[in-house]
Amino acid sequence: MYSSQVKIGGIYDGIVGSVFHYGAFVHLRFPDGKYHLTGLVHISEVSWDLVQDVQDFLTEGDIVKVIVVNVDAEKSRIGLSIRQLEEDPLLETLDKIIPLEPDLSPDAETASSPPEIELLPGLDGICNELLQEDGITDVRFGRQALEKRVVSQDLELWLSSVPAKDNQYKLLARAGRQVQEVYLTTSLDQEGVKKAVQRVLGRVP
Repeated sequence: MYSSQVKIGGIYDGIVGSVFHYGAFVHLRFPDGKYHLTGLVHISEVSWDLVQDVQDFLTEGDIVKVIVVNVDAEKSRIGLSIRQLEEDPLLETLDKIIPLEPDLSPDAETASSPPEIELLPGLDGICNELLQEDGITDVRFGRQALEKRVVSQDLELWLSSVPAKDNQYKLLARAGRQVQEVYLTTSLDQEGVKKAVQRVLGRVP
């Protein structure tokens, strides 16, 4: 009766139930004021901060707002996120702290990294591997910045949700507090770029 009402993108008030090392279960409040269904906020969806222990962020009984990110009707599972309702500090770093300057745009002749921040370790090798993928014709570096807080100690690559312009997609590489924009010129669509990045990350140690 109620599971059919839950759709991806739906936003609910909720109350935190059991908290485990892998995430927290949240009881969803429906318009009648009752908590009919429960979903899981995975540890990766708790906060933009680096979460090592979910109990440092959530406690049973906490009132939270969540967005539905996955619905598996066959397994009766609902995936929830708290962090996706908050502004990504990475985007805040890039767009508010260092607004895109004309001479640093991806169309400029020199879109090289500022000399004061070194390239993220391992990123150069990943970019060389990306150029080996069919459909990717150019890889260039854009802006760099330091985030206010550590999101991940390991090198991560994020595909920007901004629509491609002139066959160019933006990747965001981040490790520790360091952030690096990477521009891909490609004939691939967004899903193709995602798969190419996954293949490369599977090859590069």
